[in-house]
Order: sequence, then C-alpha cells, then structure tokens
Amino acid sequence: MEAEQLQRILEGALLASQKPLTVEKLAALFPEDLYPEEERPDGNRIREALVAISEACEGRGFELKQVASGYRFQVRQELSPWVGRLWEEKPQRYTRALLETLALIAYRQPITRGEIEDIRGVAVSSNIIRTLQDREWVRVVGHRDVPGRPAMFATTRQFLDYFNLENLNELPPLSEIRNLEEAARELAEANEQSELTTEDDETQEVTETEEQSAEELFAELDELEADLPDNFDDLIRKKKVEEMERAEPSTQEDEAAHPETDLHHSEEPAPEAETPVETPDESSTP
Repeated sequence: MEAEQLQRILEGALLASQKPLTVEKLAALFPEDLYPEEERPDGNRIREALVAISEACEGRGFELKQVASGYRFQVRQELSPWVGRLWEEKPQRYTRALLETLALIAYRQPITRGEIEDIRGVAVSSNIIRTLQDREWVRVVGHRDVPGRPAMFATTRQFLDYFNLENLNELPPLSEIRNLEEAARELAEANEQSELTTEDDETQEVTETEEQSAEELFAELDELEADLPDNFDDLIRKKKVEEMERAEPSTQEDEAAHPETDLHHSEEPAPEAETPVETPDESSTP
C-alpha cells in the first residue's frame, strides 16, 4: 500500500472516530483476511504515516495530538477564544476546593480521602469526590491496608486526555507551579501599580484643570477690580449717583400716574370777587 493512500485512510478514520485511536486500533483497519501480509501496514509504517500527517497539519487550524488514549485531531489551543463562541453555554467552572483535591490526587496518587484532608487541613466534601468520579477523572484503584480500609484514588486516562497529556510524566513539576503562582502574584502587583499610576495621571489632569479654572477666576477678579473706586470719597460719590439715578425714574413714574394731583398742587384756584352790599339811601326813605 502506498504511503499517500495509507495517510488518507488514517486521516479518515481519525476524523470519523469520536475517541482517540491507538496504533493497534488503526492497524485493525487492515484485517488479515482482506490484506496479504506484505500489504498490511505494521505499527512502524502507521507511526511514520502519523508523523507525516502531523507535519502536514503545521500552520493549519487543527493538529494531530497524541494523548493517553491514542491519537486524535483537535483544534489548536490558541484558537479556543474564537472556536469557543460556537457554543452558547459557558464552560463549567470548578471550585478551588475541587481543583486542589484533583491536584493532590494527580501528584500524590494513590491517595486516600483522609490523606487529602490532612494536607488541605479541611474536610473533603463528598460532592467533590462524586463530581470527579462522574467526570471519569479519578477512580478507586484499591484500599489501604489499615483499619477502615479507606479507598485509594488515582487519575484515569480520561483525565490525561482532557488535559492533553500522554502520561503523568508530562504533568508540570511543582516548582513550575510555584513559579506560575509567583508570576501571577507579580502580574497582579504590576496591574495594581499600573492602576495607581493611572489614578495619579488622572489626579494630575484634574489638578491642571483646577489650576486653569483658578487662572480664569483670577482674570475675572482683575476685571472687576479695575471698576472699583480708588478711595472712600469716590465710593460715597458713586453711591449717591446711583441713588439719584434710581430716584429720578421713580419721580417721573409718580408724576405720570397722578397728573391731576400734581395740577391741583401746582395751580391754586383764583379767589372769588366779593359781591357789594347795597346800602339803602336815607334820602329815599319816605
């Protein structure tokens, strides 16, 4: 079988499968009753074809990834922010207690529930263990030979597949995790410092605005000060002028409102002429 045809067959099988496929399962695609021994690809030829397929995926949006359960096609990790928008439901969020319990099982397996509680210093909820088992991330691998025979927990292949790991040796060492925690702490401190710097810049801008407003206020005060009198005599004189100006319109209005009263007071009536009294003439008396 030619190499190109073998690659196409393997690609089709990997795309059609809902689970990762091992080399043995891929080799089972070519049964002995259908293919002569010289035409059947062995494990080495299949691995070479898988390497060629992986190289052909370079620069593409997907890759051929080897995990604990075998090989599978998957979207590249850096494209998850865009591809994740295809699903309306948000990814499930896990509590810190669940993640700490899962980390202890992964790094200290096999481990009992009591040992996890001793390390964390708090009781482990039964819901956490049940959730990890429902996700098929942990399983019971035995019982400790002590009184009570507590169950011992360990991780599964599904756990490795979910986190894109081929085996437990690919887990990051604890020293790197501590470095990541320190880096995260330093990043948080840098963000806080950046926020403080931004606040200082905003405070400086506000101060400059206040200074500018103060300058404008002082300029207005200078203009008002130019109109002020130089001494008290000028101030008194100016006040009298203002009172006179206010009084004149008032007088004119009163005159316009009571013209008859003004005429009565301004023009007095002429005195009436006295009527002469006739005195009877004594000579005319009989």
